[in-house]
Amino acid sequence: MKKNIKLEAPDGGWGYLVCIGMSMPFTCILGNFPSFGLIFGDFLKSIGAETSAIAFITSAFFCSLSFAGLFANNLFKRFSIRTVGIVGGVLYFMGSVMQIYVKSTVQLTVAYSLFQGIAAGLIIPSCYTIFNSYFVKKRVFVMSLTQTLIGIGTMLYPVIVQKLIDWYGFRGCLLVLAAINSHAILGMILLQPVEWHMKKVEVNDEEIEEDRTEPLMSAEERRQEPQDTLNVQPNESLATRMGSIVSLGNWNGPIALSGASVEFQPFPNKPTLWQAIVDFLDLSLLKDPIYLNIVLGMSFCLYSDMAFFTLQPLYLFELKYTKTETANIIAIGAAADMISRVVIAVSAIFVPVSSRFIYVAGAFFTFIARFAFLEVFDFTRMAIITAILGFLRTWFHVTMSLVVAEHLPMKRFASGYGLFMFLQGNIMFLIGPIVGYVRDRTQDYALTFHCLNFFMALCVFPWIMEMIYVKCRKQNKSADHDLN
Repeated sequence: MKKNIKLEAPDGGWGYLVCIGMSMPFTCILGNFPSFGLIFGDFLKSIGAETSAIAFITSAFFCSLSFAGLFANNLFKRFSIRTVGIVGGVLYFMGSVMQIYVKSTVQLTVAYSLFQGIAAGLIIPSCYTIFNSYFVKKRVFVMSLTQTLIGIGTMLYPVIVQKLIDWYGFRGCLLVLAAINSHAILGMILLQPVEWHMKKVEVNDEEIEEDRTEPLMSAEERRQEPQDTLNVQPNESLATRMGSIVSLGNWNGPIALSGASVEFQPFPNKPTLWQAIVDFLDLSLLKDPIYLNIVLGMSFCLYSDMAFFTLQPLYLFELKYTKTETANIIAIGAAADMISRVVIAVSAIFVPVSSRFIYVAGAFFTFIARFAFLEVFDFTRMAIITAILGFLRTWFHVTMSLVVAEHLPMKRFASGYGLFMFLQGNIMFLIGPIVGYVRDRTQDYALTFHCLNFFMALCVFPWIMEMIYVKCRKQNKSADHDLN
């Protein structure tokens, strides 16, 4: 019987070096958020800038990231994904070098928010696109190992930062961190195109015919069934093949694409500038109320989480914690985050649960735990509550892309997630300075954390109300069908 050659994803080999490569910039990016106040807190205070400056700088970072992530998919069509990733690594390193010489909040905003924000927006989709091309059958398992490696680096990052400040001072610490962040370039160099490492598998004509005639799976089956093969035509570009599975800005979890029965009616075709914007950003998705509830809720939740862990070191300094104690508490939270990633990866294999349910559960318990956070003051209890918050935050970071993938059809996942990142970045940019202004005017961290918890509630309660409404509606339809 005639044999044919089919190319499949390697599911290993050089892919393991890709995992190491993507862990380098992710550790630097994710480790820097909870350590930002630790690094720049005294500097900003010395130049008269307080919480509002930190809120504006971090919000501007996410704004830059969202715009860069939104355009990343178009860059992949013009340049190789590896090239885009290397450019992101270079920009991130340049931002680190510029921070050594900052003397004002404007300079820090340019170095951190603009350069490193754009860099992160290019690095993140590059890493996840390449990862998904290398791994299909082992995707969840290998991603869990990669996330564990990133978690270890994130856990050690604040401890290293504190040691560097003690040994070399503020500027010396930034110099060493710039050297560490230069590894982002090395990590991107490791992202070799998957075409260089594809496996050749012999198949016969009957197997090819079965692949062509195999019926499509239902949405529920696709949600639970991983892709088994990645067929590649020799002249087909990676950017074209991966267009539907690019994760624009998903930081912590594997991409699991799923189908859905949702269909959308596009806006009328008109040769106008507005129509071009609608088509480019796929704004017709906003006509779906459930999608709108999803992206707004995740945007508020993500802002609340990032702002909370950015302000936590400053709050601990206010409570007279030493820098060493503060760094240890942050490291404990990062360790709990790492453990939670492993737990989710393992439990997902044995207990299939909706990603959105996991997300809203993590957000709800975080909402409750933050009230306890404001009632503890000694080191032991503060470390425990920070560990709980660190464990819970993984529940909504890992499942971000999966929530969108469960709701949208595969062909609209990339544009739907890109639109989410665009909205999320701009929401952060708008409300971040407001929260910082409230803190500086009131000089009350407790009120600031309550404001952040309010934004967390904007995710939790609309989602719960929607889930209850949808469930009741389904039950009523089922009852009407039985009566008929």
